Amino acid sequence: MERFNVALDGPAGAGKSTVARLVAGELGFVYVDTGAMYRAVTWKAIQSGIAPDQEDQVAEMARLMRLELTPGEDGQQVIVDGVNVTREIRSPEINRSVSLYAQIPEVRRLLADKQKQMAARKGVVMDGRDIGTQVLPDAEVKVFLTASPRVRAERRHKEMDPPSVTVEELEREIAARDELDRTRKTSPLMQAEDAVLLDSSDLNLGEVVQRVLEICRSRVSGGKSL
Repeated sequence: MERFNVALDGPAGAGKSTVARLVAGELGFVYVDTGAMYRAVTWKAIQSGIAPDQEDQVAEMARLMRLELTPGEDGQQVIVDGVNVTREIRSPEINRSVSLYAQIPEVRRLLADKQKQMAARKGVVMDGRDIGTQVLPDAEVKVFLTASPRVRAERRHKEMDPPSVTVEELEREIAARDELDRTRKTSPLMQAEDAVLLDSSDLNLGEVVQRVLEICRSRVSGGKSL
């Protein structure tokens, strides 16, 4: 099968990571969770006592830290300086803070360079907020996955065991994150001109995955089986 790259962008809580992982599995491609990379930087900065307004210190820390994304039985594992932080980077504290660290220009440049290297040989499904516009502008397939803030909040709430916040609180957090992502100066959240818009508000996970695979077939093989 022809190898190509898939860029899957969208706002917080749209289900990008899960969809990208499943699509990569169906295609036999490598899945790269770029959001986890920014979360890892955020976790390390908080652990190191570095505030998001200390941009030079955050950037230097990000440059020196050893970040690995490795496959595991429970999905992609995130290793920072030899420590598995896969669970820690999904905490409410990281959810609230990640946009503040992710908007630092030098951090975005450092991680984007790593992401481009990962995709150089093709056969990668990469999700994030600026993959199709900044990281992989030449990706053969681009999808912008979204859903209403309420639906995204409800989905996140169901994933919590036990829930630590209400759906309403999550919805407010998501709306605030959307605004911050859309208005940041460096690589703001936006749909690439050649990306296909996919609203998953009324679709289940399996339907979303199939829609993305259909888009891949349409863009790469003229509608034929991949």
